[in-house]
Amino acid sequence: MIYTITANPSIDYVLQLRQLTLGEVNRTETDIKLPGGKGINVSRILQQLGLESVAWGFVGGSTGDMFQALLANHQVKTDFISVAGDTRINVKVKATDEETEINGQGPAISMTEKKALLNKVQQVTQGDVVIMSGSLPPQLDNNFYLEIAKIVIAQGAEFVIDTTGQALLDTLPLHPLVIKPNHHELAELFQTTFQDTQDIINAARKLLDQGAQHALVSMAGAGALLVTKNHAYQCNAPKDIVKNSVGAGDSMIAGFVGTLMQTQDPIESFHQGAACGSATAFSEDLATSAKIKEVYQKITVTKIQ
Repeated sequence: MIYTITANPSIDYVLQLRQLTLGEVNRTETDIKLPGGKGINVSRILQQLGLESVAWGFVGGSTGDMFQALLANHQVKTDFISVAGDTRINVKVKATDEETEINGQGPAISMTEKKALLNKVQQVTQGDVVIMSGSLPPQLDNNFYLEIAKIVIAQGAEFVIDTTGQALLDTLPLHPLVIKPNHHELAELFQTTFQDTQDIINAARKLLDQGAQHALVSMAGAGALLVTKNHAYQCNAPKDIVKNSVGAGDSMIAGFVGTLMQTQDPIESFHQGAACGSATAFSEDLATSAKIKEVYQKITVTKIQ
């Protein structure tokens, strides 16, 4: 089973305007409410790939009820912890080819609520994968993902972490199945700049040396890299109109992990992950299975080392 953890899910209120004028009354052309959160995005893409997952996280208040109603439309299996605070609302304004985000802080999580989620993690077993991603709500410290990773490893399961900075580095000795920094995040991690693809590969290998099993590095228009201990692979970025900046990285993780669990083939997993990521970038919302299949045909994976 694949479990996703979204500690701070949201209702994403997406507004499309012709133009945004600060200090004035603005009227939308279209608006839509979506169930948001990085782990939620992973579960939704897994569903499009025909793979089951269970979404864990903290949900509360009337906005939490709305969030669960929105998510129910996507046939994702959930097992949330009910909390006293309200699930946040994130506002995303798209106008004049720019996107502005105003993200809510999220509910404060009590120690009792935190322990309830950690207790759920105790149920994972060998062969399961737990995917942790996204920001943390107030009162959850930066060690929260590390606590979860330690439980997962103790149960004989695997974990994936999609975060950056020290929170990522702290989990590397526990051997995450895959990490996914983009090239900017990777450079920031080592406080450096990259001159070429080899520099990126070398930096990714440093993370492998510290314990990660696979490293995916997205490079925007230059495609993406899969770096393993022995080899490096690059895929192209297919050409299409980019409509959506939200969820592409989550989609890539879903495609990679879901395929790896089925095939144990990291190269095919990379191909599928890249297809899922690009397909979401070319969609108004997250990618559909049809769009993923279409984009898959436009991607080529090349061994470069």
